[in-house]
Amino acid sequence: MISVCEVCKKRVKIGELGRCVICCNVFERIEELAAKVLEDLEDYEFESFSVGSKLRGSAKAVQNFLKTELGIDDELNFKRNFNREFARKIREKSGKNFKPNGDVRVIVDLEDLRIDYEIQPVYIFGRYKKRVRYLAQTRWLCSFCKGRGCEACNFTGKKYLSVEDIIITPALEVFEGENAFLHGSGREDVDARMLGNGRPFVLEVVKPKKRKVDLKELERKINEGSGAVEVKLLGYATHKDVERIKSASYKKRYRALVVFEKEVDERTLKDALEKLKTVIHQRTPKRVEHRRADKVRVKRVYDTKLLLHRGNKAVIEIEAEGGLYIKELVSGDEGRTKPSLAELIGVNCYVDKLDVVWIYDAT
Repeated sequence: MISVCEVCKKRVKIGELGRCVICCNVFERIEELAAKVLEDLEDYEFESFSVGSKLRGSAKAVQNFLKTELGIDDELNFKRNFNREFARKIREKSGKNFKPNGDVRVIVDLEDLRIDYEIQPVYIFGRYKKRVRYLAQTRWLCSFCKGRGCEACNFTGKKYLSVEDIIITPALEVFEGENAFLHGSGREDVDARMLGNGRPFVLEVVKPKKRKVDLKELERKINEGSGAVEVKLLGYATHKDVERIKSASYKKRYRALVVFEKEVDERTLKDALEKLKTVIHQRTPKRVEHRRADKVRVKRVYDTKLLLHRGNKAVIEIEAEGGLYIKELVSGDEGRTKPSLAELIGVNCYVDKLDVVWIYDAT
C-alpha cells in the first residue's frame, strides 16, 4: 500500500510504517527548520524573504518511481505544499514579509534538509567625479602577479588604484558585505578626469548584513577618504538600474588639450572643428582592440568649440554621442576614424590631456 500523509494532500492514509513515501514526514520538521533559518539569519537585516526547495538523491528517486511506475506525479504538488507551509511558518515566527524576490531566499534540500541562503545584493545609484589622472574606474590587477602582490606593483596586487576601490572600502564597512562592485555608465580613460556633474553608476554590495544605512553618512565617508573621488549618492536602486545605465546612451562633453606636429593657423583649426560636427565612422581603436570587438561604430559629433589656441597647442571642447573615442577622433588612429581632426587639418596631432566635463541625461 502506498503510504502518504494528509499534508501531502492525499486521500489514502499512512500505512503500517507510519512514514509518508512522498515527503518522509518532512512537514513534521517545518517548525524546527524555520527556527534554524531565523537562527542562521540572526546577523542579517531583511524585511522580506522567499523560499524554495529541491529534490535530489533518494527523494528524487521516490518521485520518479511514483510517476513512472504508478502514474502518480507528486513532485510539483509536494514541493509547492512544502514551500507554502515553510513560508507560512517563517512568516509566523519572524513577522517578515513573503515576496517572490525577497531580500533573502531560503532553499531547502529535501534529501538531507540542508538549508542554503541567497542574500540579495544591495544596489545604490549615484554619480562620481574623478579629480585626478591615472586612476582606473574599476579594479585593475597587476599583470605580473595577477593580484597576489609583487615588487612591480609595490605588493598592492594592483596596476592602478581605482574609483571602485575608493568607493567600496567604506561601503563594505557600513553594509558589512562580502564584496562590492561598481557598475558605471561607460568609463573614462585611466589618464582622463571625470568632472562636471559626474558619471552615473550603481554600486552593488554582495551579501550585506546591513541593508538600510544612512547614505549621507556613507557619502561623507567616501568623499573624505582620498580627495581623488567625490560621489553623490542618490538613493537605493535595483538590478534593473544596472542594466539601465549600461544600456543607456549618454551624450557627453569633453575638454581636450591637443598638441599638433607643427603650428596650425587658427582659422584652419576653426574650420576643421566646424567640419568635425558630423557623423563619425570609427573602427575599434588599436589601443583597445585586444579587449573590444573589432567593428566600425557610427557616432555623431554634435558640437565643437575652440577655447584656447597657442602655436601648436589648442584646448577644444567636443560634445558627442556616448561611445565615441575622443583621442582617436583627434588623431585619426592611422585612418581607423573618419573624419578626424588630424585628417581635416592635414597635420598629425594627439590628445595630451582629456577631461569629461559633462554627462547629459540618458536618451
